[in-house]
Amino acid sequence: MANNKDAQLIVRINKAQRDEFVALCNELDSSSSREIRKFIKRFVKKHKPEQEKPVKGDQDG
Repeated sequence: MANNKDAQLIVRINKAQRDEFVALCNELDSSSSREIRKFIKRFVKKHKPEQEKPVKGDQDG
């Protein structure tokens, strides 16, 4: 998958939750965007239908 970041996802959340999340990310020397991207990648990988998951030894995987 390409590493180009050419799209946005706008999410409306509670300000207090946002502020707490951003502060925790900063404490962990990360960014909120990086953590959300990691979550999305894990979520997609976990929930992707089996026929779309790469097979071990497959040239694409």
